[in-house]
Amino acid sequence: MHCDILIRDGLLFDGSGTAPVRADVGINGNRIAAVGPELVGTGFKTIDANGLAVSPGFIDIKTHSDFTLPINPKAESKVRQGVTTEIIGHCGYSVAPCLPGKVALLRDYLSPTAPWLPFRERTFGEYLDSFPATAVNAGMLVGHHTLRLMAMGMDERAPAAHEMQQMIALLEEGLAAGALGMSSGLFTSPGSYANRDEMVALCYALKRHNAAYFTHVRDESNHVLEAVDEAIDIAQTCRIHVEIVHFKCSGMDNWGTAAIALARIAAAKERGLAVDCDSYPYSAGSNPLKNLMPQWVQAGGVAAMITRLALRETRERIRADIARSGLNNWGRIPAWDCVQISISPHLPQHAGRTIAQLAAERGHDPIDVVCDYLIEDMGTTRVLVIAISEDDIREIVRSPAALVGSDGNCVATYGTVSQGMPHPRFYGTFPRVIGRYVGEQKLLPLETAIHKMTGATAKALNLRDRGLLRPGYRADITLFDPADFTDRATYDDPHQYPTGTRTTVIVNGTVVVENAAHTGATPGKVLRRAADGSVG
Repeated sequence: MHCDILIRDGLLFDGSGTAPVRADVGINGNRIAAVGPELVGTGFKTIDANGLAVSPGFIDIKTHSDFTLPINPKAESKVRQGVTTEIIGHCGYSVAPCLPGKVALLRDYLSPTAPWLPFRERTFGEYLDSFPATAVNAGMLVGHHTLRLMAMGMDERAPAAHEMQQMIALLEEGLAAGALGMSSGLFTSPGSYANRDEMVALCYALKRHNAAYFTHVRDESNHVLEAVDEAIDIAQTCRIHVEIVHFKCSGMDNWGTAAIALARIAAAKERGLAVDCDSYPYSAGSNPLKNLMPQWVQAGGVAAMITRLALRETRERIRADIARSGLNNWGRIPAWDCVQISISPHLPQHAGRTIAQLAAERGHDPIDVVCDYLIEDMGTTRVLVIAISEDDIREIVRSPAALVGSDGNCVATYGTVSQGMPHPRFYGTFPRVIGRYVGEQKLLPLETAIHKMTGATAKALNLRDRGLLRPGYRADITLFDPADFTDRATYDDPHQYPTGTRTTVIVNGTVVVENAAHTGATPGKVLRRAADGSVG
């Protein structure tokens, strides 16, 4: 047998969760041609995998790389982690559809998360068709925030009948073009203004197209259990797959709740409902600074918010709301030094500083500092928030119901996307699971961790031919040394690729990373959902 690429003598983790075996893998074109011990044949290119784990490429089910892939299509921070596929457009945020006359509205709304991305009028189909060649495969979601912005702006109310029909029509255009489903961010405006009837109507449209629903639930802190129940209710009512993304129990008052929520998800699965969740293994999350404020602060859009924040009565109301309930969606945090400036487009000199440090430097109350900073940075600031218990992280990492998603963008150590101090998960999520929780803490075996990153994720996404090492499947393959594959990115120094001098990543049969060096190849493809719901 002659192959384009022959991987020799690796320890094969096939993505199914079964114990590894020593085997070879042959690749022809963009597909796996053969898998087995001591394959007889030659390869145009032979890779010596002795001492390496050979696994399916990792599937990052929860990312926002739609904001950075068009700027850095080499997908440096992800593909160097072994990621070969990303699902983008999460938390209700998508850069399409964008209707005539709505470009400025969408740009302003997404400014904290996509400060460098150009926006233009386009349908979702045009967005998919024009997506650039990238190093990783990408599957896209239609964002609920974006649908609401297009139909009714930032209005805090239920949609009128014609607005509801417009949202459904825009969603169905995206689904017909191949979107994998719809995402929501019910934790913040304008998505938070949606009631159950609105979400059910949209999710019935998903059902008609055999598409899925990915939700940042309505509350990840003081009402996280009710929010998980709301997601399960959608799965039961609409009979669709529901993915609870970047699942967490945030805020000191809610630490220890993860096991209860995971039990509810497991019970739903036992009842035959298609419900999954994913998570990242870090105690800090990331969000626009404006989203930490009470939801009413953002009503009417960015300009209205900035005007409102200058008022003393606004600040007193914010102060009272936070004293009573903690930060919106984050709950009570130990102190304001748990909130760190991550990306600040108009005040880049403050990246890495905490709110507590700025308050001490300015001699002002932290609430006043937050309000002033949002005004000065025109609402575009993004922050890190330390609010998650390590015990809960461990509970989620070892749970069979929880997949792995970085909630991070593709960034790099150079160029536009190297600006600011992003969350270290952008660079380290997958090796952190393997190095810290498999290698150091022995929390779960390597084959289980890989299954949660590959085969289990592919099943949740209904990917036709990815996620397993099988003849005929797409040749998305990651090779790494389990003893030398750990995260190096930190909160203080995030722009660092993982360890591992022999890490090699193949996407659609093309070597993208070879011995930890990017080849410059961009063989990724846009993944589209077929009418039967399968994705390929």
